[in-house]
Amino acid sequence: MPTETQTALPAVVVLISGNGSNLQVLIDAVQTGRVHARIAAVISNRPDAYGLQRATAAGIPAEMLDHTCFDSREAFDQALQERIDSFQPDLVVLAGFMRILTPAFVTHYTGRMLNIHPSLLPLYKGIHTHRRVLEDGGSEHGVSVHFVTPELDGGPVIMQAKVPVLPSDTEESLAQRVHVQEHVIYPRVVKWFVEGRLKLVNNQVVLDGSVLTHPALHMA
Repeated sequence: MPTETQTALPAVVVLISGNGSNLQVLIDAVQTGRVHARIAAVISNRPDAYGLQRATAAGIPAEMLDHTCFDSREAFDQALQERIDSFQPDLVVLAGFMRILTPAFVTHYTGRMLNIHPSLLPLYKGIHTHRRVLEDGGSEHGVSVHFVTPELDGGPVIMQAKVPVLPSDTEESLAQRVHVQEHVIYPRVVKWFVEGRLKLVNNQVVLDGSVLTHPALHMA
């Protein structure tokens, strides 16, 4: 059970579908005090998600809600919402949660749900981003953290990290370098949010009281 001191911290619920490397980075950031919050729960839509083991090892409630057991996307999202809300989160973090969410679910968490996407949004929304940038002969790639809105990968971008596309790059090598940057910027954005520095106001990102006209940029 969380201590009284822990319960006074902002509560974060993390949604995953797989390995959970971004989850682990957040766990580490919380445990070392770099992010002043508590991870109230980790929820996966897949029973074999390794991230559930990461949560259990850290003493975090780990729950599984199998989407294949529901008749519709709406029914799953409603059940997921009820499960999340039972932990009374201040913030919901999508960390490799491979589900397209319904508008009603997203609207319920407007301004308090973050996602990380492996591209320099608005470029390359959707999947296979590393492959697509290589096929297009792009010279630059990266990762974006954004507020979640009903448009897929279309919410206001908070922070990005850029990496060069090298002539020798494969899909795997490019993905690996982007992954490194994910682990840098996601805890930073979560830190801003739980400290009250980051808000979504009128569908615009506000950081330290000022509207961000361009995403904050971390140079790799």
